[in-house]
Amino acid sequence: MRATAAHGRGWWPFARHYLEMVAAMFVGMAVLGAAVRGGLALAGLEFPARPEPAALEMAVHMSVGMIVWMRYRGHGWASTLEMAGSMFVPALVLFPLLWTGVVSAGALLLLEHVVMLPLMLLVMLRRRAEYGGPARA
Repeated sequence: MRATAAHGRGWWPFARHYLEMVAAMFVGMAVLGAAVRGGLALAGLEFPARPEPAALEMAVHMSVGMIVWMRYRGHGWASTLEMAGSMFVPALVLFPLLWTGVVSAGALLLLEHVVMLPLMLLVMLRRRAEYGGPARA
């Protein structure tokens, strides 16, 4: 079944999809984060202390959770990869600000998450029909 038929029309299906994506992000972070950290610990290794790998790891884990859930819900690859891309864009935009000292390492992950949420919404607004939002006026 195509995602457009499965989700219907209106704001509730749209909002529900958004909340599902946030939940999938957290599940991906928790499950994959624990697996990576546990695997490194078993191998006697530590995760690099640099903020860039931590930000990218977080984006990967969140993206995997979202990809699995979106594909399960019947979304196509184009919209799925757009949504996953919204996890990486904030980090890539923030890295130069980190390197020039505009953003601290401590603020990087916080800002990455703050920017991800509205960026996900923009991606969804781009494909309103697929996510169940009302048609444009």
